[in-house]
Amino acid sequence: MATALETATKESAQQIGIDTDGNQFLTFQLGEEFYGVDILRVQEIKGYTTVTKIPNTPDYIKGVLNLRGTIVPIVELRTTFGMPTIDYTMFTVIVVVVVRDRIMGLVVDSVSDVLNISKKDIQAPPEFGSRVDVSVLSGIGKSGDKLISLLDIDRLLIDPALAETVAATV
Repeated sequence: MATALETATKESAQQIGIDTDGNQFLTFQLGEEFYGVDILRVQEIKGYTTVTKIPNTPDYIKGVLNLRGTIVPIVELRTTFGMPTIDYTMFTVIVVVVVRDRIMGLVVDSVSDVLNISKKDIQAPPEFGSRVDVSVLSGIGKSGDKLISLLDIDRLLIDPALAETVAATV
């Protein structure tokens, strides 16, 4: 049974627009598309700075960054998704996320919002058959008139090939 304080806290959180069910997502853009990651997995958002390249890494590993004494592998999401690379702008950022027990950075075109998406507005990723792998998506969220591809960062960032590369850089 919830205490009066817990009930009052939940009610006041809902009044100011905070989703108490844990459905908050940091949304960002790659090109014209919107993507989201669970806000609880985001450690920080950092303006893009030069990273140190590591030899013999795949194209999607941009390099590493020293973040307050921690060496953080940086993944270029555009390259990971097979999108063309672009010149970085003042809006390009690194979203630092926690993947299992590792810290990694994701280069994205720009950060949009933190959105509350209720469970009823999240659907399973569509089935495209065996030729299209949608396993990196945890779902498709609806917010107003736009759709947001919600990423499963564990699956996206810790596939066998990427895990070997990341282990070699840290």
